[in-house]
Amino acid sequence: MTSEGWGTPPVEPISQHYIVCGGNALAHRLAVELVEHYEVPVVVLVPDRTRDHAPQIEQLPGVAAVVEYSSVTEEALRAVRVETARGIALVDGSDQENIHTALSAQDHNPGIRIVLRMFNQRLGDNIERLLRNGTALSGSATAAPAFAAAALSRPNSVQVGDRFLHIAYDEDIDSSRICVVADRIDRQDLSRIRLLPEQEGDSAPFVRLAQAFGDDGPVRRIRGGAPAAGPVGDPVGDPGADGAGDSDAEAAGREPSSRAGSEPEPPARPEQQPEPAAGRVPEQRPAREPGGVAALQALPSEPPIRIGWLRRLRWRLLDTLRYFTSARLRLVLITALAAVLMAFGLLWYLNRDFGWSLYVSLLDLAGAAQPDQHADAAAGTGTGGTWQRVAQVVITFCGITFAPVATAIMVEVLGSGRRGQPRNPGVGTRDHVIVAGLGNLGTRVVAQLHGLGVPVVGLERDPQARGISAVRALGVPVVVDDGPLEEQLRRARLKHSRAVVAVSGDDATNLEAALEARAGKPDVRVVVRLFDDNFARHVYATLDNAASRSVSYLSAPAFAAALMGREVLGTLSVFRHVLLIAELRAEEGGALVGMNRHDLEDPGGVRVLAVRLAERPHLYTWNYADRTRRLGAGDRIVVAASRSGLARLNTTAVAED
Repeated sequence: MTSEGWGTPPVEPISQHYIVCGGNALAHRLAVELVEHYEVPVVVLVPDRTRDHAPQIEQLPGVAAVVEYSSVTEEALRAVRVETARGIALVDGSDQENIHTALSAQDHNPGIRIVLRMFNQRLGDNIERLLRNGTALSGSATAAPAFAAAALSRPNSVQVGDRFLHIAYDEDIDSSRICVVADRIDRQDLSRIRLLPEQEGDSAPFVRLAQAFGDDGPVRRIRGGAPAAGPVGDPVGDPGADGAGDSDAEAAGREPSSRAGSEPEPPARPEQQPEPAAGRVPEQRPAREPGGVAALQALPSEPPIRIGWLRRLRWRLLDTLRYFTSARLRLVLITALAAVLMAFGLLWYLNRDFGWSLYVSLLDLAGAAQPDQHADAAAGTGTGGTWQRVAQVVITFCGITFAPVATAIMVEVLGSGRRGQPRNPGVGTRDHVIVAGLGNLGTRVVAQLHGLGVPVVGLERDPQARGISAVRALGVPVVVDDGPLEEQLRRARLKHSRAVVAVSGDDATNLEAALEARAGKPDVRVVVRLFDDNFARHVYATLDNAASRSVSYLSAPAFAAALMGREVLGTLSVFRHVLLIAELRAEEGGALVGMNRHDLEDPGGVRVLAVRLAERPHLYTWNYADRTRRLGAGDRIVVAASRSGLARLNTTAVAED
């Protein structure tokens, strides 16, 4: 029974469920996360069952109920039984509406877990103090680093302690590798990517050698002085830092005899290994599957984007000239300046005295010249000949034009500032990133790039967009126009840009911007915000030097983990796949107490990166060597996890709480 302003409540009484308020893309992704990875009952409260993503949410098999209310009122909260729910996520509406709903939900259920989406992060931090068990997150702030990094063709990073973790691929992998996070990467078929592949133990190379040679194999010395069985000259490496058993070349992402970046297959069992032919040394390297590899690496600091100061100074001078003058005023100034310089040169040529010529020129330019009298000219006692008088007249008249031109420039600058008009990109704008769409995400991406020292130009069709004023406050030029995209990109100086980031709320509009950018500059880097996965795969397969990201896909795992009471430090993108960097604390009586690395790690799901022991809480021990040590109360672990892997850890911990 659905009527105006009323939705269909759950058919049966429900408890210990999670409520998602919203019908947008983030609400859709969040419902999928909770249903598929955490396997918890979910009730979704949507403003309209026929709009946005509400129809797709209704099709999700694990959703217990979809309730329709035009706004989240007290009646709506009672309809979704907030008093018996374990958590509620507010991912739609304005900041003010979400705050009001969060406080109302807390009144109905003091122990409920609350996660609300807030654009204003400072306000969100203050609101968290009013909530007994809640947190405020920003989907755009979570996703913006990935978009900015994609525009610069560099991996985004997550700060953990004093390190910045990022993803490196193939030949970019170096000695700072912590662990392998993906292999079998095929850029034409991204569904083949295998996340967090199984790693061989430290003794795996010795086991293979023992199986191949038995007790009579030759012995040689490897790096570090440890004896190892194997034929002389056989390139057997010592175990890597992550226990993968890789050689030095492999640890750097370069393989001596096979395609760089592929992961070793598990060793065959003894009965499966072929007998070596007589007089022939058996092949020691395991079979490797073709495809790239990605590894998690650590940087001491996030590398800035450096632009030479000479180039930057030249751009600034050109940009300042364009900013303070219009085309007509520039023409007047340049013509007058050229005339003054020519007249000054003539005076210098006639008198051969640079100081005197400069003195006379400045006086004439200021209108303080003393003209020759007719009697002086007739007697030959004037200041100079005919050509000198002509030069002085030219300088004087040019000086007269400078005063009104300067006044016009000041009026233009002050008038445009009063009208609140955004500054257009100048001729000095070079090697910049164009961000099309200045909504929540676009504003965050502009701020991220501006903070890295990268020139940015904003592009927006709606003159009332909320991000225009925020971008102007940073001093970033903005093109505001509702005309054709081709013209907008031209005004944004596409020909001189390094990348175009299309982050409006519509997939088709973003793709149109990307294609128009490619038509105007074929080699430009394009980053497109896309929700639909199939659409994104086609973009990857069709466009070179392109990347696609989804805000909801990047931020939904963090919202889901926060709803379960876990701390997600950040997300890392492996193409269209997401890895979560999270820190978990072993609570007294919780499921994590008593578990070791063998229990925690799950191939394809969870990899332990670092341990913070309770007695040394400020020290991160990376690649903790003791895999059998059990966690005690107060210990913390930093993990890299897939969505399902983190959900398994969270579900286990919640079940034991």
